Amino acid sequence: MSVPATAERISSVDLELVLCVDVSSSVSEEELHLQREGYVSALRDPAVLRSIKSGRRGRIPVAYVEWAGPNYQRVLMPWTVFDTPDDAAAFAEALRVQPIASGRGTSISGALLTAGKLLAGSPVGDRMVIDVSGDGPNNAGLPLQPVHDALIDAGVTINGLAISLHAADTLDSFGPGYVGLYYESCVIVGPGAFIVTVEHTADFAKAIRYKLVNEIAGFSASVQPAAFQIHSRRGVDCVSIGETPGR
Repeated sequence: MSVPATAERISSVDLELVLCVDVSSSVSEEELHLQREGYVSALRDPAVLRSIKSGRRGRIPVAYVEWAGPNYQRVLMPWTVFDTPDDAAAFAEALRVQPIASGRGTSISGALLTAGKLLAGSPVGDRMVIDVSGDGPNNAGLPLQPVHDALIDAGVTINGLAISLHAADTLDSFGPGYVGLYYESCVIVGPGAFIVTVEHTADFAKAIRYKLVNEIAGFSASVQPAAFQIHSRRGVDCVSIGETPGR
């Protein structure tokens, strides 16, 4: 993966932001639509638009990827520079009408590799952020550590939206709090990296909006939205594949 070295970059935008959205088969149809609508709504939200204008240049490029297994990454929306609210609204509307499809497997590493390739060809920003959602551990494709190493070397921050809606469903559940802990221990990385957890379907839109405001404006990870959780314990296996490959 060849993301340009930080020292060689001359910035023209405030932030390069890749949104990586989990559409693996473990995500229900309802959740797929809630995620999509959450991003569409957030990109039109005045608070998100204000956060874009709070930067030194007041402009950011955004790309949107849906992902599942190691061979399933779809760039639904290529790089689009947001200069005005109309840019964001047009992006959101184009995203809203894209068909929603799911795939088998959960390859977080595959999603991050795709995001890294996108960053290599984007307008150069002061910061590079990958925003990845998911409802389970990496269970296919490469392990996360080598991908992390390359992204860290390039100065990329990875933030997470941990979807944990199945705590009462023993078929799908990895255990209460596991997804959030896995994302905090194994997925997020880089300066100011943070996670937002979603435990109820009604929280999708609010969590996505708050997360985008935080990462676009570059707020400290100490800013905690309602669904934000900091875990004090470790012990998550970040190397092995997930418990249920193929989800």
